[in-house]
Amino acid sequence: MGVNMSEILRPDQVQERYGRMFCNGFFTIVDERNGIAQVVEKCIARGPVEWDAVNRKRAGGVITDVRVDGHTLIMDAVIGEKPLRFGPVSAELGGQGMSALLVEGDRVRTRWEGLAGATVGIGACIPQSKDVIETIYPDGFRMGGAHRASVEIVTAKKVRVIIGADDTDTKEKGASWSMMMKLGQDCPVGRFLDHKIVQLNPKAPNKTTNCCSTAVSFAVKESEIPELVAFAKDYLAENTYSEDTVMTVFSGLKIPSDLEEFGWKCKHILFDVQDAIDVASRNGVEIIEVTGDKGTIGAVAAIGCFDMGLKAAGLPEDVL
Repeated sequence: MGVNMSEILRPDQVQERYGRMFCNGFFTIVDERNGIAQVVEKCIARGPVEWDAVNRKRAGGVITDVRVDGHTLIMDAVIGEKPLRFGPVSAELGGQGMSALLVEGDRVRTRWEGLAGATVGIGACIPQSKDVIETIYPDGFRMGGAHRASVEIVTAKKVRVIIGADDTDTKEKGASWSMMMKLGQDCPVGRFLDHKIVQLNPKAPNKTTNCCSTAVSFAVKESEIPELVAFAKDYLAENTYSEDTVMTVFSGLKIPSDLEEFGWKCKHILFDVQDAIDVASRNGVEIIEVTGDKGTIGAVAAIGCFDMGLKAAGLPEDVL
């Protein structure tokens, strides 16, 4: 990637050199099929996260969007290299950004550039995360003051896997959203990322009460996907109260528009199981019958609605 590599340090070596810093997590999720990635950084406080979000978005590079969730910074990016645009504002404010994200086998290499105080974040803070494999420092690396610095941070390549489920409860007992939350907490594979409750058509004839399906997402190594799927299937089989439980699996950062459209329509249209099977087969969704097949529609819709934010929890008539 064009950097004169003079020194490679592990996280423990970075901490020994610079003292304990503030990064609680730093991992990279890639979707090579669509040429996109997501970088997630966790801090112990909100201030650095908000500052980094504004400055990284301003600088551009390979980052296309930035979101703040509490003490967590979520960055959408493209796979490749793009120059940063610190601009004249950097002379007074400093700056920070990511100029490259490259997939190299089972690793991801990101290049970070910073000005002034922002160099501490990329040079001493992120490199201490336990998720980092190593950081590559060029000759003459210096932090703080009026310095401009660049480092390369290497992490394990992760992918996002979404597990959807429906019909795990009955009118008498159980709640799908709770069971799936416990599944995420108990899962020993990868990193539990998110949990979504998806409101479906309340007029569905086979609903329990709320007519909701649920999905959870994980960041895992590609080699771990079979283990994750096996765990989730066994977990649902052991804990479901229903004879109609279905589980779905999707890998990737981009939900196909066809699948999203189906998920949205499930909020106001009544489909049959074959409709859901057809949509799933067109869009890379694996359907697994755990105890039956009536949960197919909701389990497929749970993945289709996963990235809709508040709309996932609402109905078309809700103002969100």
